[in-house]
Parts: sequence; C-alpha cells; structure tokens
Amino acid sequence: MSKIFTACPLDCYDACEIVVDGRKITAQKQRYTQGFLCPHMNHFLEQDFIEQPRYKGKEISLNEALEILKKMLKESMPNRVLHYRGSGNFALMQEVVDHFFASYGATLTEGSLCDGAGEAGIIEGRGSNKNMPLSEIGNSDVVVVWGRDPHTTSSHLLPLLKDKTIIVIDPRKTELAKEADLHMQLKPRGDYLLAMLISRFIIINELYDKEYLQKYASEYEEFYELTQTIRIKAGLEDIDLSLGDIGRFLELVEGKKVALVVGVGVQKYRDGADIMRSIDALAVLLGLFAKEGSGVAYLGNSKEGITSPFYTKAKRASKVDTLFSSYDCVFVQGANPLGQMPNTQRVKNSLQKVKDLIYFGLYENETSQMADLVLPAKHFLAKDDIRLSYSHNQMIEMHKAFDLDYGISEYDLSSYLCESFDIALESQEYYLEHFKSFALRDKDGSLVVKNREIQPYKDGFDTDDGEFCFLDEYDNDFDMHNELFLITPKSKKSLNSQFVRDKHIYLHSVHGIKDGEEVEVSSLAGMCTLEAIVDDTLREDCVVIYSGTEGVNNLTSSKHSYEGRSAIYQENKVKIQKKG
Repeated sequence: MSKIFTACPLDCYDACEIVVDGRKITAQKQRYTQGFLCPHMNHFLEQDFIEQPRYKGKEISLNEALEILKKMLKESMPNRVLHYRGSGNFALMQEVVDHFFASYGATLTEGSLCDGAGEAGIIEGRGSNKNMPLSEIGNSDVVVVWGRDPHTTSSHLLPLLKDKTIIVIDPRKTELAKEADLHMQLKPRGDYLLAMLISRFIIINELYDKEYLQKYASEYEEFYELTQTIRIKAGLEDIDLSLGDIGRFLELVEGKKVALVVGVGVQKYRDGADIMRSIDALAVLLGLFAKEGSGVAYLGNSKEGITSPFYTKAKRASKVDTLFSSYDCVFVQGANPLGQMPNTQRVKNSLQKVKDLIYFGLYENETSQMADLVLPAKHFLAKDDIRLSYSHNQMIEMHKAFDLDYGISEYDLSSYLCESFDIALESQEYYLEHFKSFALRDKDGSLVVKNREIQPYKDGFDTDDGEFCFLDEYDNDFDMHNELFLITPKSKKSLNSQFVRDKHIYLHSVHGIKDGEEVEVSSLAGMCTLEAIVDDTLREDCVVIYSGTEGVNNLTSSKHSYEGRSAIYQENKVKIQKKG
C-alpha cells in the first residue's frame, strides 16, 4: 500500500501534516510540522473509539440507529430541534451536518467556548482577525509569549524560539518561563492593566513609531490620555509587578523585531475583548504590524477569505448557556457539553429534560453516557476532507488512508438525512473542490489560501478608515484581591475533554494542604472535590485546575463575555478547604 498524505484533525494551533503508511502515522518533515508530532497524534490509533451504536444503553446496528434518528426528528417540530456542534478548527466537511439541520429548520449555536472574546476585541481594533503566521517568528528578535504555554499547546513553535530573546507574561511559571530572559508573573486578569501601563510608558519614553501611527493609528494621543487615568502605583500593586519589570520589558523590545504570541487564557473574562484589544494597542504603538518578524499571533480566523458552500442560515442559541430544555430533540456533534460547557449542574439539569438526546462523535464522555442514541463517527483516517489552520496559511488535503467497518462520516450521515427529508445536497467531491478553489498551489506543492499575507495589514487595517481603533474607555472593576483566582489552562495529557484527563488541583504549599489530600473547591456556581498536588512555582493567590478535568466546570459561571459571546472560565474566584 502506498503512503497517504493527510493532516492532523485535532483542535490546536499546529495543524500538522501527516504521512500514513499502513497503520503507522508519522510527520511530514517539511514546512511547519518539521518531522515531529504531539503525543496525542503519535498514539492516536491506540485510543478507544466508539464502534457500536446504541439506543437506551443497548447496542444496535448502524442502520437501526439511523432509522431511530430519522424517527426522532420526524416526531419533533423543526423549531424544537437543536444542533450543538463543537466549533474548534476541525476539518471543513464537518460543517455539512450544519447544512442539513439549517435546511431542516432546526436551531444551530453561536458563541465560543474558546477564543470568542479575544477575537471580538481584535476585530473591533483591526476590523478583521488576520493572524501573523507563526513561521514569521523565525524572523523575530524578541518573542513575547503572553498567556500561552507552547510546550503544551503549540510545540512546533519551540524550534522557532531558538536564539531569541524571550519574554513570558503569565501567572504560572511555565517551562518556557523558567528559561526566559524575563518572566512577568503577574496576577491573573492583570493583563489588561499591564498592557495599558506598558502603552503609557512606550509613549512617555518616546519608543512609539510616530510615522506609522500618524498613518495608521492617528488617535494614539487620545489613547495615551486614557492610559493616564490609571494610577501607576496602585495599578502595579494590583497586578503585583514593579516599575522595574516594565522598564526591563521596554529595554528588551526597544528597536527590535517583536512578535507577541498570545494565548486564549488572557481573554477568559467578561471584558476579554478589551484585554485583547489593549494588547493589540501596545503592538500598534510599537509599529509591529505589517513588518517582518513582528506582529501579534493569536488564533487567526482559519476561514478568513473562504466562503462556505453549505446552507447555514438558522436561528441560533448560545453555545455558552444553551437552554437545552427548550428543545425536544438535541443532536450533539463532536462536543461534550456536560464536560466542556461552564456551570455543569445547570447543563445537566437542562439536558435531563430533553426527550431525545443524540450524541455523534468518536469518544465516550459524560454526554455520550447520558445520550439516548449514540452514533459513532469515522475518524480522519477513514475519510477525505480539507484542513485549515489557526497559525499558518496552508490548506491541507486530508486523504482517506483506509476503510473502517464501523462509524459513519459527517457527509454520509448528512446525505442520509438530506435524502430522508428531501433536502438538496451536492456530492462530497463538489464541496471539496469548492474549498480548494480558494487556494493556490505553492512551488513546494502545498496549497496556500489565496490573498493571505505573511505580514497582514500592510495597507492599513480593515476598519472603515483604515486606521486602528483604540479603546476609548477603561473600566476594570474586578476584585483583584480576596479569595483565590481559578486558572484553567490546557493540559499536556488531554485536549479539552479528550484523551487522559487530569484529576487534580494544583496549589501553593502556603495553604497547608499536602500532596494527595482531597480538597473541596467551591465557587458561586458550585463545588467539586479533587486531589491536591503542591506546586510552589504557582502564585500563592492562584489555583490551577486544567481544562477538561472532571468537575472543573462545576465551578465556572455560565455568563458570557461582554463581547464575543464567549465563556468566561477564569472570571471565577474559589475557596478551598481540606476534605474532612
């Protein structure tokens, strides 16, 4: 059997290119992947996939499952049907299921459990969310890693950091922070205030790019006046940093090619949009946009400039605080609401009132265990698809490597449903060619999305007047003291609620709790019990519970960010006590 070329389907920054030889998965050696894969993909075929459909706990055939699904839909009015799909950067053909449900008249979802607040802030300031490809970091002098842990979430970034000046801004002492030239270990949620203070001192010290600002951000003087409303001494006390920290930051970035690599943790708050916008403003003042080796790398809009061929006009429900009980039939695709959505008890109570709960996915989880009907999906090696990336501009063709005798693909499921309900659907080849029409073949043979710039915003921003839109008000009334900050970063062993999920709370020894002791953690939303691991590299006022840990979302609020309709997992203070 010849080698098959495809791409990793996991929802992370890297979107690796893969070679499949029989049942062996290896990394392509060229371009961004550079010959190595993360542990999740190296051991992908060792995972336990759902193979057998089931109904009310009893195993059934796939044909029986499809007939039951059709019956469930026919017994519910379309406006009483909800399609809840995971919205990470997966392969594009997964959206074909949206086409069926939107055409049928069901409700779809909107909002984000990940990056929505940050993206909203970026769009307000720049007019669009165009990302600096991470490959540009190879041309940087200084890399500021702000609220991001490359060892966990984007390991392919690490080779690009070699011989760079590294600044880490993070409440945690990550592996990279231990090696950095400067680690600013600020309080959680201090990013907003820090960015505003740095911007103020950029102007005070005349480090700003005046020529660039006059052309593309002429209201910078009004923004400077806004930064002057912040009391410097009180602000620094609030975030637990010093003037020396800011001075050292400015010393390291002055006159250099600087890349700001920003993680989603900075915006997991109600005002997450303003936090990200303030970080963008700092970059604008330094004139970092549209220059080699400089810019801001967040989660770019992977579909920027690509038009969907699917019909998706539909009524929408919030992905963050979905009222499942408003529907008779809920179809969950590639998601785990009972594990991933905030305020788990509210989600559970709401789902228990649904007449027909359907789960369509690869892995068992809390939602599949609760579902009335479980449909196994085919994984990426058993189907054709197209993949995009948050962090580079390639479009990667995903070629089927082998057949599976279980599961059903998104296209085949949609084809069955569209035929059953007399809804038009084109061939899979039609949709794949549609997506590829937005790309050009590069000289190395790869597909690259058309009109994507390596240094975006070269001709100004995508706002109405072509200029960056600064914040015009500053409101940061969050209690930076009292109780403990909850931090919910990604784990090395899991991805959201997939793979090996953590079972611990990490805290400083100052709390008098020892390794292995059970800890009751409570918030305004609820409580959970976890085993403690002591970590004295943490701030004393923080606890870490990794995203995907069972029980963590008992503690999180189902309120939205002010902009972007995003979950606010870190807007939650907690109390802890030793159990018993």
